[in-house]
Amino acid sequence: MAYNELIKKMEETRNYMRQFLIYGFRSRDEFDAKSARSYDNEKRRIESWLGEYMTFRQDASGKAVFLSMDSRKIPHNPLYKAWKASSFTKNDMSLHFLLLDILRDEEALSVLEIIESIDANYLPMFQNAIPLDESTVRKKLKEYIHLGVILSQKKGQKLVYSLAEDTIDLAPWRDALPFFAEENPLGVIGSFLMDKNPSESSSFLFKHRYLLFTLDSDIMLTVLTAINGASTIEVEFFSNSGVQKPKRVVVPLKIYVSVQGGRQYLAAMTAGTRKVFFCRLDNIKKVKVLGHFDEYETYQSYFEKERQHIWGVTVGHNTIETVEMTLTIGKGEEYIVGRLQREKRCGEVSQVDDTTWKFVSHVYSAWELLPWVRTFIGRIATFRCSNKQTEQLFWSDF
Repeated sequence: MAYNELIKKMEETRNYMRQFLIYGFRSRDEFDAKSARSYDNEKRRIESWLGEYMTFRQDASGKAVFLSMDSRKIPHNPLYKAWKASSFTKNDMSLHFLLLDILRDEEALSVLEIIESIDANYLPMFQNAIPLDESTVRKKLKEYIHLGVILSQKKGQKLVYSLAEDTIDLAPWRDALPFFAEENPLGVIGSFLMDKNPSESSSFLFKHRYLLFTLDSDIMLTVLTAINGASTIEVEFFSNSGVQKPKRVVVPLKIYVSVQGGRQYLAAMTAGTRKVFFCRLDNIKKVKVLGHFDEYETYQSYFEKERQHIWGVTVGHNTIETVEMTLTIGKGEEYIVGRLQREKRCGEVSQVDDTTWKFVSHVYSAWELLPWVRTFIGRIATFRCSNKQTEQLFWSDF
């Protein structure tokens, strides 16, 4: 395979970046999915986008390459470049400019009139130009209609095409777009919009920003589309062992995003069993929307009852565990109470007296609360848990 900066299959690039550049735990010799030459070509492709952020470490197993970046010093997510390097053919490139130029100053034209204009006014300008057949032009017109670039309408007995008018002024959004692009899980959309009015300056710097999960944007968009349409999906997972994992047909219900690490999860149920489970989006290779699911609202209602006892992503236990914690919060520390109310999730917060507040939660896994509970050390007066192992773990850590 000859090296090319452009990519045809995003899942292959995602898998390479996921295993070698983000996790950074494998060397070139351990790349057994394809040949060593494929490894080198993939590596060079990504270096063309992210060369300044790539580094390596040398150990007994060999040289491991990985990404290293300080999100506080990067105004724009560099991984968006991967979504802007899609492969295209010569016909794709030619028709893109030809169609926009022909329809820019003309009234609506039929496909035959467009082809006649290409043959008469454009192809003679190039040596050895190959005429474009009607099927190719129709496919490109259909693609651009779907994208909203071109409009179609009936005129008499024929279908005519015209250029869609761009009436959106992005100037009033010059502050909102950079914020959306860097903060939203689908921020790559904002990055594409910013390319229409590029600016080197930004009003925002981010202390906590999770850049790596933009590689899962297409997976998230497909899942959200299915949720919006109350549809089932077919999910195919990456295989690290080389053994093909079976595809699963599931009912997607909600996307969870960790506020601690930025990791994204899909909450779903297996059709028929009504068993709730979570899976990481970066472990999903492909998603296919299958169609409307008549029982979607029933499954959604069941999940809403289940999530009353879900703190993180652990489900399926037969028993509910109770966590009870009291905190001493002095005068002038009302912001701590505000934080409790904001971060309580499925728990309940109540005031005991002027300086004491109580937090109670009934969850499937009390262990998941410990990292959050530890952030209140110094104010915790009492801590109890129905799972005594979890309670002992907390006090031993303390």
